[in-house]
Formats: sequence, C-alpha cells, structure tokens
Amino acid sequence: MQFIDIGGVALHYQLIGGPADKPVIVFINSLGTDFRIWRDVIVRLVGDFPIVTYDKRGHGLSDVGAPPYAMEDHVGDLEALLDHLNVKSAIICGLSVGGLIAQGLYARRPDLIKGIILCDTAHKIGTTDSWNARIATVEKEGIDAIADGILKFWFTPAFHAERKIELAGYRNMMVRQPVAGYVGTCAALRDADYTEVAANIAVPTLCIVGDQDGSTPPALVRTTADLIPGARFAVIENAGHIPCVEQPEALVELMRKFLAELPSGERRHE
Repeated sequence: MQFIDIGGVALHYQLIGGPADKPVIVFINSLGTDFRIWRDVIVRLVGDFPIVTYDKRGHGLSDVGAPPYAMEDHVGDLEALLDHLNVKSAIICGLSVGGLIAQGLYARRPDLIKGIILCDTAHKIGTTDSWNARIATVEKEGIDAIADGILKFWFTPAFHAERKIELAGYRNMMVRQPVAGYVGTCAALRDADYTEVAANIAVPTLCIVGDQDGSTPPALVRTTADLIPGARFAVIENAGHIPCVEQPEALVELMRKFLAELPSGERRHE
C-alpha cells in the first residue's frame, strides 16, 4: 500500500506503471466508497496506460482530517498527490463528487490536465436543503440509516435482483466509511457550484451517465455537458450511478474511444 502525507493527512493511493508515452489516467471515487470501485475498469486498462487512484480524505484508508470539508480541500489533496508523483497532462476521471474534484482541479491547475472524463456527476449536485437533511440523519442515526435508499440510486433493479452478494459488499463499503468523513464530504458537495468553471473548461471532455442513475440523472449530466465547450455526452444502458461497477466494459469502451482521439504529446509521468 502507498501513502502520502498531505498537510498532516495520510492519503492512501495506488500508482500503477504504464507506457511512458501515454497519459496517466487518474480515477477519483464517489461519496461513500473507496478506490476499489474502479477495479473492473482498471484491470481492463492496466498495461496500456499509467494509472493513479486514491481514497479521498475521509474515505477508505485515508485520514479523516478536519471535517467538514470544502471541495477545495479535496482538490488540494489531489493537486499535492499529482505534484508528488510528477504527473502532468493527466486524464482525470471522476465519479460523482470525484467529477466535482476534477472540475475544481482544472480551475486551479489546468496544467495538470490533458482531458477530463466526468462520470455520473454535474457542475452542481443537490440542494442545500437535501444535503443538510442527509447530514442531520447520518449524524443522528449513522450511514446505515440511509444505505438502502442510496443503493437504489447507485444500482439498477436488475443489479439488486441478480447480484445480491455484490450488493451486500457495496453496502458494507458504504456503511464502513467514517461518519465524519462522509458528512464532511456532504458539506463539500452542498457548497460546491462549478457552473462557471464548467463553462470555461478548454480541454477535451467526455460526460458519461448511467441511464438509470438516480443520483445524477441523465438530464442533469447532459446539462453539464452542454455547459462545457465541445464536450461529448454518452449514456450507458443498464447502469445506475456507478457504471464502473455495473457496466465496466461499456465504460472502458467509451474511455478508450475518447483516449484514442486525444492529441499525442510529451511524456506524462516520471
């Protein structure tokens, strides 16, 4: 396992080597998960691209730090990690809150980014009232109190019916996240609005959404794609909010097509 100290916060990450002439792909996980959600995507890309993934603060094996967070705290963590690894001109692939982190990183450090993949995310997610209600419930009753409802947004009815063991595992992942880290990131989501940032993104961008996503529905993701100049928009069939788990082959196919059409360039990682 690999860790880095960022301002007193131990961040858990994984660096997987790949061809020096290919861009590094950086994966950012969603609220209530850790970087293991990307496994079935990473195994299909490993060897073809260098890969970085990590547990954002308050999740997985990373420290909780000092919640509540601002989105800029998460952005700063990723910025420091990429600088530490000497990664530049990367492809940033963020799911849900990870997509907001990707947009925030572009606003702060466009030199680090060659392209962006926004997966089941938006320029703004939810409302102040909805996030405050979730925070209050979790602080009072724990993540377990909301888990079953959230899982209905994460995965399709078919996944619930046919993949019950996996469903139980992902439920375990969610409820075992630190409560402070979970509600701290809810606060960051509540306060984040990257509408202006999205409108000024000037690198190739692909926006992807599951057709049955209950958290960031296709219409919302399409709105974000329409904000970003030249952004592409794609829908993955038979997927909810986490297509990297439910439809990894379809996600990788879209990613490979997007990556193949990017201009070639200099070495991305040393």
